[in-house]
Amino acid sequence: MHNKENLHIYNTLTGKKEAFKSIVPDKIGLYVCGPTLYSEPHMGNMRTFINFDMVYRYLTFIGYDVKYVRNITDAGHITNSAGNAVDAIGTAARLEQVQSLEIVYKFNTKFQELQRLYNMLPPSIEPTATGHIQEQIELIEKILENGMGYVVNGSVYFDVKAYTEKYEYGILSGRKIEELEEETRELNAQSEKRFFADFALWKKANPDDMQIWRSPWGNGNPGWHIECTAMSTKYLGAEFDIHGGGMDLKFPHHEDEIAQSCASLGKQPARYWMHANMLNVNGQKMSKSFGNYFLPKEIVEGKTEIFDKPYSAEVVRFLMMQAHYRSTMDMSSESLAAAEKGLQRLFEAVNTLDKVEAKTSSSYDVDGLIESFYRAMDDDFNTPMLIAQLFEATRFINTLNDGKETITEKDKASLLKEMKGFLMDVLGVKGEETQADDRLSPVMDLVLELRQSAREAKDWTMSDKIRDGLLAAGIIVKDSKEGTSWK
Repeated sequence: MHNKENLHIYNTLTGKKEAFKSIVPDKIGLYVCGPTLYSEPHMGNMRTFINFDMVYRYLTFIGYDVKYVRNITDAGHITNSAGNAVDAIGTAARLEQVQSLEIVYKFNTKFQELQRLYNMLPPSIEPTATGHIQEQIELIEKILENGMGYVVNGSVYFDVKAYTEKYEYGILSGRKIEELEEETRELNAQSEKRFFADFALWKKANPDDMQIWRSPWGNGNPGWHIECTAMSTKYLGAEFDIHGGGMDLKFPHHEDEIAQSCASLGKQPARYWMHANMLNVNGQKMSKSFGNYFLPKEIVEGKTEIFDKPYSAEVVRFLMMQAHYRSTMDMSSESLAAAEKGLQRLFEAVNTLDKVEAKTSSSYDVDGLIESFYRAMDDDFNTPMLIAQLFEATRFINTLNDGKETITEKDKASLLKEMKGFLMDVLGVKGEETQADDRLSPVMDLVLELRQSAREAKDWTMSDKIRDGLLAAGIIVKDSKEGTSWK
């Protein structure tokens, strides 16, 4: 029986791996920053969502009742690289000459389609920013009441200097505002902000804003960071277990979420902060300027020239699982081809194990092998180590099939159950290509029977014709003293 207390998670907040202990025994509150619906998520975004799908799957697999909240950003001013608030959704809508709601609906439909394609489990709750404007306003009011915000010309800003009198700003990212103090002088003259590190909680509406809401400070839009604070604490409480997202969100988004929670609710929102790393393509950061940028559906449909052929979504997903979620990973034709072969090998091993004849004893420590699967995942969701152990199981199964090892019925049933569980329920790959082989089996039995009849009648021309025809269709026939097999 697996012990949930073995799980350790790398906590970005403390910079070390820690034994995981949930606030409520056997229950977990998990919040992950979801998509911003002004464009289709690119493959780097999808890597983050797929990694946290894996985290959600494993926590559920080991017996936790997980409330998984992943928001949808369909409103608000996003902070761009220059630190300015930008209405990204409104900008995209104007470019297409449509309403903001059309843009949001269009890209949400695409995201839900990608979620199904990449076999991601739907979250428990998928709240939208526009559905929680009131909650955001109430949080801003609390921040103002606590003296950590100020109003200027209908906009509301978070007062970082007032906040630092009571709390530490930069606790998650390690950024020290004292080192950047000099920048304040330059910005004061051209900004409503009192201090360069202050950020918008509510932005006064511009005449051309497409989405506008009423507030105590006038018509406007919520800031980007306040949305996640409102939605995470509404559904998971003022303090919850795990907050996740891409590494690019650590600063300023997640840093500002912590500040908002402390300033309004008096406590940090999450005990454990997890950050997934970036995706490289052909050895470089994915970027349109490098010519290695592609969308998640393009690789499946073969509509990108970056790779040598189309690859199934589950092969892409399996490749992602071969890198640790905190490491950068590289995607190339070579790595995809290797992942495709590796995935096929694993599911072939599962099918082989199913057919192996059980004996009265096991010549291998099957319980220890199964325990290694859990040990890998308990070590901060170490999927590369898990996959290495699944390949070790594959090696053992092949020696079983060759008659060099033995396994009892009980051990065989346990190993079969756990291998299927870790492949399908934890890594989230379904072995669709192998399942296609299963559907082909009755047809192949008939074809090979006809070929055997031709061989017995010494009709070598027909026998070779069947073999060559199958080879042209991508099916290899192998004759040995044990009989004929195909793959």
